[in-house]
Amino acid sequence: MNRFILFAIIAAMVLGVAVGTAIHELASPEVGKQIADYLRLISGSVFLPLIKMIIAPLIISTLTVGIAHLGGGGALGRIGFRTMAWFLSASLISLSLGLMMVNLLKPGIGFTAHLNDAPIAPLATAAFNLKDFLAHVIPASVIDAMAKNEVLQIVVFSIFLGVALQALGQKTAKVTELLEQVAFVMLKITGYVMALAPLAVFAAMAVAVAVNGLEVIADYGRLVGSFFLALVILWAILIFAGFVVLGPKVFRLIAMIRTPGLIAFSTASSEAAYPKLLEQLERFGIANRVVSFVLPLGYSFNLDGSMMYCTFAIMFIAQVLGVDLSLTQQILMLLLLLVTSKGIAGVPRASLVVISAALPTFGLPAEAIGLVLAVDAFMDMGRTATNVIGNSIACAVVAKWEGLLSDPKTDPPVIEAVLGSGESAAAAGDLR
Repeated sequence: MNRFILFAIIAAMVLGVAVGTAIHELASPEVGKQIADYLRLISGSVFLPLIKMIIAPLIISTLTVGIAHLGGGGALGRIGFRTMAWFLSASLISLSLGLMMVNLLKPGIGFTAHLNDAPIAPLATAAFNLKDFLAHVIPASVIDAMAKNEVLQIVVFSIFLGVALQALGQKTAKVTELLEQVAFVMLKITGYVMALAPLAVFAAMAVAVAVNGLEVIADYGRLVGSFFLALVILWAILIFAGFVVLGPKVFRLIAMIRTPGLIAFSTASSEAAYPKLLEQLERFGIANRVVSFVLPLGYSFNLDGSMMYCTFAIMFIAQVLGVDLSLTQQILMLLLLLVTSKGIAGVPRASLVVISAALPTFGLPAEAIGLVLAVDAFMDMGRTATNVIGNSIACAVVAKWEGLLSDPKTDPPVIEAVLGSGESAAAAGDLR
């Protein structure tokens, strides 16, 4: 089944590009927009809402049960510290690499587009401050957080709930068991929803190409090519870091996350990839308690591709406008982005919001964000897929450090009892 979905998604991507190109070339702009709006209904009004429908209960059930089974507050603190240490290191690497590559390749030098010709979209921006950050992290209502799919707020509530269940032990064993059954149900629903993934991928690719056209990539060739080259180098660094800890297993991990990676790439949505990614990481052998804790945190704090894009976009804009940022200013930018890029994963077009807020700090007009909007949809695909790779390796590394990485051949994950292994169902048991 997993292999069928993978091939179906690849075919859907190719067909989506072909159909999108045909619409862009043959239809008038008005007709093309109407067709794109109808196609957008498939991904934006059907598939993505279905994904958002299951994310909150999926995170709460799996994360709460995982923490309840950790065995003590010390284990939670240790896993949390190791997770955040990895996230911080990966963030510094991605930001620094982006800064080095954009200075080396200089994609904005000689760029012919003018700011007045660039499409401008109003973005709500605000400078980072601790008060707003804490207000965003702490949920005033868990129901409201679930309704808005505020991943970080849901994680905070789930941590409190899981720690409480662990502390009460047998007194609340039935509550833990109930949440465990909810997790099984949500995983089964996930399987149903993911059956629509190829159709959503086709629609998303067709819309992106129909609206923007493939020729826009040629116009912005140096920027797009430089950015994707930097992403490939970042992938190599992340995989090498994973190899140091995991050994050759890291290559099997990358192979197993191909499907969620393609979903993230084609839909440019990390949320769309979350359920399938959770499933594949458990199939890899990572204990549920690690995946369900590290992955949601990674969606808020470990956006490697998005952070690299922030440095790339700001420096590209500066190069186009002829503004020479000193080394001190670039280091300041790196530190500013390291802070402002955290905890905003639930904000639509979050990278653009961060970039727009940071531009005035370095004497650049906020409206200059229009210089990258033409190809943002395509670059968003690359940075979203990179986020999936980074978080997958983070989950596996933390599991290895904690001794919670098993061989799925000798210790089949529980998720196979719920969704099947693709060949045969495994025996059921507790969420590890």
